[in-house]
Amino acid sequence: MTNLRVGDLVEVLSEAEILATLDEKGELDSLPFMPEMARFCGQRMTVHKVAHKVCDTIGHGRMRRMERAVHLTGARCDGQGHGGCQTACSLYFKEAWVRKVEPDTSHREPARDPRLLPLLEINSRKAPGPEGAERFSCQATELHRAAPTCLPLKDVRQYVADVRTGNTGVLVTLRGLFFAAFNRYQKISKRLLPRWLWIRGGLAWGWVPGGAAGSTPTGTLDLQPGELVRIKPKAEILRTLNQDRLNRGLGFEEEMARHCGRTARVVARVERCLDERTGEMLRMKNPCIALEEVVCGGVYSVNCPREFVPFWREIWLERINES
Repeated sequence: MTNLRVGDLVEVLSEAEILATLDEKGELDSLPFMPEMARFCGQRMTVHKVAHKVCDTIGHGRMRRMERAVHLTGARCDGQGHGGCQTACSLYFKEAWVRKVEPDTSHREPARDPRLLPLLEINSRKAPGPEGAERFSCQATELHRAAPTCLPLKDVRQYVADVRTGNTGVLVTLRGLFFAAFNRYQKISKRLLPRWLWIRGGLAWGWVPGGAAGSTPTGTLDLQPGELVRIKPKAEILRTLNQDRLNRGLGFEEEMARHCGRTARVVARVERCLDERTGEMLRMKNPCIALEEVVCGGVYSVNCPREFVPFWREIWLERINES
């Protein structure tokens, strides 16, 4: 567990100091220091969340333990070192890559090291796929190596850490534990109990059922960055989903339903993102929308601090005419 807390002021180490912590793969404890992170070297930033756990988006959604890492405010991957990936993941910084500083201390000019970036760029590529497709390596694709241990729901140390580090307060932590326990019961009840004993059809808290079988509708608004939109009511969005809660391959989940009715600005049209399982670039036939300051809060995943940026179909949004 890191000794840092939310709100602490830290200074990202210089390129030379970072390089001294990395192995020949550009990693520390199997976590890559990526090319997109080099621009933060020498900067002073605040701890946004302590990344002592992470939800597994490669496997089956279980929580995994991360050792001595933090997320820093405003530090998201811009994808420039990974083929222009637009997932905008929140970056992991190992405790060894930052130093805690006081606001009134002097800020020295960081030492540059021309060896760092070439090492990171070489290791951001994997061997080509079976058909020669370009493949990438990043913190998301290497999650299982960087966080190899599963974190059981019953491990109370994670909840103590949430409160101690300032990730969440006591009430929010208890709320997250309740949702997790309820959802665990729902899964068990669907497997062992007759249907008439299921609570709300066995749905997870947040109540996002599957839709009808067959193809799903589409909608085009040609939204551009900077435009203001409103996320449609959940009932309208549910009518656009198939039985697997997908609209043309894009999922709509309980965490996204929490934002229904909210207004936000478009920050990007998302056309490509990395497949975390293979490292291959996925190119979307129909661009998705990323919204400013709309992130996964981890409410239904025991307060995971990862804060993913969800992608939205244009049919789930409505343009707001500011004039």
